[in-house]
Amino acid sequence: MKRNLSAVVLSLLFGATLSVSAAEKEPYSHQGTNAREMLTEAAIHWITIDTIQAELEGKAPLTVSFDIDDTVLFSSPCFYYGKEKYSPDSFAYLKDQHFWDEVNAGCDQYSIPKQVASELIEMHQKRGDNIYFITGRTAGKVDRVTPVLEKAFKIKNMHPVEFMGELPRETKYNKTPAIIKHGVAIHYGDSDDDILAAKEAGIRGIRIMRAANSTYQPMPTLGGYGEEVLINSSY
Repeated sequence: MKRNLSAVVLSLLFGATLSVSAAEKEPYSHQGTNAREMLTEAAIHWITIDTIQAELEGKAPLTVSFDIDDTVLFSSPCFYYGKEKYSPDSFAYLKDQHFWDEVNAGCDQYSIPKQVASELIEMHQKRGDNIYFITGRTAGKVDRVTPVLEKAFKIKNMHPVEFMGELPRETKYNKTPAIIKHGVAIHYGDSDDDILAAKEAGIRGIRIMRAANSTYQPMPTLGGYGEEVLINSSY
């Protein structure tokens, strides 16, 4: 009797297994992932500060440049404030000189220096590299951005910030002229224009990750132009 009972149980279990196996697969409605895919990095050329330092070891000092917003400073508070004040329902404030006059005159005291920028700049200064800041911002009546950056990153030989917004140019991208003028070898930036300006100037462009809560949306595609991307550089 025990043997017959066991046989029945096994038969039921086997039948249930067959039933489950034979069930028609419901198509997924979302992209999703799985345990294997989660262990696979996207096809991006990730690099680290240590990698850059090792590549430059033994080489003569060079000139490097940095974008400002979302590259060395988390400045979204300033831009959020400007939008709310000058054009709450649009991005027209970015074309309003009153905004640029105000934001460049001291708002960056509320911007947060990014840790990755501090580490990069420290590495380059130890090498004796020359550092420039090149921004797509429009210049204001007063430049208080330069002293903010000088203090935040302990710049030894500070150059005035290059404000490239609204300047006439013969190049496609607005940061290209300053990159060429200063003989920059490496340009760091978070935006597509930073990488494309570096390409236009024929130099190395390294992508810095933009913080997810930045007001500068939509987010760019990291590695979208085959550029190197500095890992963990969103903060």
